[in-house]
Amino acid sequence: MSTGPGADSAPAPAAHDSTARPRKTSMFASLKVRNYRLFATGAVVSNTGTWMARITQDWLVLSLTGSSAAVGVTTAMQFLPMLLFGLYGGVIADRFAKRSLLFCTQGAMSLSGLFLAALTLSGHVQVWHVYLAAFFTGLVTVVDNPTRQSFVSEMVGPDQVRNAVSLNSANFQSARLIGPAVASVLTAAVGPGWAFLANGLSFLAPLTGLLLMRTSELHETKLAPRGKGQLKEGLRYVSRHPELIWPIVLVGFVGTFGFNFPIWLSAYADDVFHGGVGMYGVFNTLMAVGSLAGALLAARRRSTRLRVLAGAAIGFGALEVLAAWAPGVWAFAPLIVLLGILGLTVNVTANSTVQMGTEPEMRGRVMSLFMMVFTGGTPLGGPLFGWLADQYGVRVSFMLGGVICAAAAAGVGLMLARAANLRLKVDLRRGERHLQFVPREPRELAVA
Repeated sequence: MSTGPGADSAPAPAAHDSTARPRKTSMFASLKVRNYRLFATGAVVSNTGTWMARITQDWLVLSLTGSSAAVGVTTAMQFLPMLLFGLYGGVIADRFAKRSLLFCTQGAMSLSGLFLAALTLSGHVQVWHVYLAAFFTGLVTVVDNPTRQSFVSEMVGPDQVRNAVSLNSANFQSARLIGPAVASVLTAAVGPGWAFLANGLSFLAPLTGLLLMRTSELHETKLAPRGKGQLKEGLRYVSRHPELIWPIVLVGFVGTFGFNFPIWLSAYADDVFHGGVGMYGVFNTLMAVGSLAGALLAARRRSTRLRVLAGAAIGFGALEVLAAWAPGVWAFAPLIVLLGILGLTVNVTANSTVQMGTEPEMRGRVMSLFMMVFTGGTPLGGPLFGWLADQYGVRVSFMLGGVICAAAAAGVGLMLARAANLRLKVDLRRGERHLQFVPREPRELAVA
């Protein structure tokens, strides 16, 4: 039976928004699947290497040029390919066997790391080499991201998609805690070249995992045939399904206006609380701890509920407004942890909602749009909120990001409820006070 909404079927998320209490599931249920266990093991190794490379890459560019702007250019080079070509990556992901594609993309990322390692260890590295490697990695990511996202359902099946997506996020956040620390120690002890070498070699783990998978246990997905107009077909597909449009719109707002933490946290550490780079590192660690906790909590939920998505996004924006005016670091620090939890909840819930509401043969194109909207806003939101911080102060910049996120979440929540044929029910009776979305009654639907 198809996991995505058909032209004549009710929107898939409606089934997830019943008034019944959602069933719990084992936090690590997906790891019972051998193929996914191999995938996750390889991913934690390569993700750690990737975080090592990110930290080392920024440090190397800064040491070569002495310019923070050059570090910004490196970041832009990594994200620009997704903004320009992200949708084409989804077409490729739908057209070819995903396991084979991942062999190619993971292998290419390994070569990029080894390229920088060779140049750095030999003493010949220049800043344009780093730009080139960053842009090449960004191009590979255009294909790798939607392929990995959609390959999850092939490994675990539709019943475990949400749990696997949550564990993927937990995997990534765990590496975020480990990678920078290892990179700092390794770079200080033996130099940046060895950190790049470790990153290049780390991709042997996912390549080995892919090689050891049992293809007979994969959930077969129909491949899209080669033909014209497949990119437009993917966009038309999303446009016909509001239950897909609005989660994508929401993560676009959150990614562009709410996830500018490198700018905000560095400014709070340096300009507001005067704690320097050490405090900035602590803030990033607290954010990673919250994100990891959010991913693990999301892994326990069996169903995806629209009110969780909208509520978490509203709470995320409200917490940013609150954190913007935190009077001291003692109040700011716990709010960062909560922001990590809610930010990850928004991302995981939107991701799994979109995946489970999409036909398998369209999933690559839809997820490429999801990732393009979520990460493609970074080169736009970063300069904007950096300028706002310079002109009006970081507190104002942070607050405006939260206000925009909360307002967008409230609007998207109402549109999602309308798409799922829900209405807002408010009960102010003593002992019965609550606010929730409930299914419309038949008479209400007829009037609508």
